Amino acid sequence: MMTRKQCPFVSALVPAVMLFALCTAPAEAALTEAAPAQAGAGSRPNFVFILIDDLRHDAMSNAGHPFVRTPNIDRIAAGGVRFTNAFVTTSLCGPSRASFLTGMYVHSHGVLTNEEQELDPKWPTFPRVLHENGYETAFVGKWHMGPTAQPRPGFDYWLSFRGQGVYVNPALNENGRDFTATGYMTDLLTQYAVDWLRKPRTKPFCLYLSHKAVHAEFTPAERHKDLYSDVTVPEPASYRDNLAGRPGWQRMVRIRGGQFKKPAPARLPDALPPAGPWSTRPANHVKMMDYMRALAAVDESVGRVLDLLKEAGQLGNTIVIFAGDNGFFHGEHHGMGDKRWAYEESIRIPLLVAGPGVPRGKLLDPMVLNVDVAPTILDLAGLAAPASVQGRSLKPLLAGGDVPGRESFLYEYYLEEWLPGVPTMVGVRTRDWKYVRYPEIKDLDELYDLKADPIEVRNLAEDPAAKPQLDKMKAELDRLCRETGRK
Repeated sequence: MMTRKQCPFVSALVPAVMLFALCTAPAEAALTEAAPAQAGAGSRPNFVFILIDDLRHDAMSNAGHPFVRTPNIDRIAAGGVRFTNAFVTTSLCGPSRASFLTGMYVHSHGVLTNEEQELDPKWPTFPRVLHENGYETAFVGKWHMGPTAQPRPGFDYWLSFRGQGVYVNPALNENGRDFTATGYMTDLLTQYAVDWLRKPRTKPFCLYLSHKAVHAEFTPAERHKDLYSDVTVPEPASYRDNLAGRPGWQRMVRIRGGQFKKPAPARLPDALPPAGPWSTRPANHVKMMDYMRALAAVDESVGRVLDLLKEAGQLGNTIVIFAGDNGFFHGEHHGMGDKRWAYEESIRIPLLVAGPGVPRGKLLDPMVLNVDVAPTILDLAGLAAPASVQGRSLKPLLAGGDVPGRESFLYEYYLEEWLPGVPTMVGVRTRDWKYVRYPEIKDLDELYDLKADPIEVRNLAEDPAAKPQLDKMKAELDRLCRETGRK
């Protein structure tokens, strides 16, 4: 009852999955089905930006997942483009969200951790620029920058909560008024978003819908608690990685329960003992399944938003962007269950775009980043990006242009003192290689050949044969740091 006030898994489809697909099949109408534009909307497009928490790039059926079914998210992919090489520049909720909003790297906008740091209002965000240029704007969902749920600049309508919030009966803040709602968080946020979209308006609009799901503690809606119950969860490809040849802090984290700053053993082992059999780790299986089950309500949310846009006659004039704020580990690298690390499962995200002028059903493989979203939205609205923006507009790619992609990008993460599980790191990823260094601790660097070793289990940083490539990657990282102003 709700009130107003890893790498792809390998499994066959099962009856529970087919039932879910049948129940959601009517929603699979084409996203870009012709619909008359609402009077007064003008020629400028509307925007709906949907951001999901901790969503892996491969956790959707449009990305090839063999048992998860996301028919409504698939509508966006079928009606637009899916970027197959989309990344975040910092794999942590608050910092990544600030980068989505501003188009800036974390070291530039200054939000280095979750909750404690407010985004400095001196930095323009894409909703604020849209608002200042005649758009009606709304934020619904998780903000996660700063200690309060109070409204932030640039939004005509605000519905949010403090920090992570909770899945059931959450405390919410609507336009400055605190109250406790009754219901399931994903459904509540969806209802507020849909109610706002229904309002008559004469201006173009921008809705930023930011779900708590699928963040831990993974809590599916009651209607989805048995979804995928017959699925056997396969072992992740790098689950048996013993972290040999890797920085010592990684083994320390596994030995000391998630904190590399705890007192070290007298001698840190060169490799971890073998991980226990995957089949004997039922807790991992339950968490993964509940993560996927929580995604089912998100998919339904996407369907409700798309259907409302169609009902309102706005689907043909609205650009829909669907993304994740960072990736997530599902047991890779000796049983990891977080993000933050610079491995692919953590830094890759889904990014789908559909709407007027966007090709339908197309895959694009240039490397694109979360810092590209803000300048893209502003460019599509016919507005110049602020001088502070460090990302690139994807409009030329969305228009089908033959545009050279970036050759490399900067990754960074800053130690959270209250949760010292991962040290400060900085790295560079190219199409084929990744290099990571740890500037605040004395430890090994990391170098991976992503073509030969896509699951990143063979660190080549100490391999003499790889030294020319190591030197090249170090120089590229130094160049990116200078170019982006990272000291």
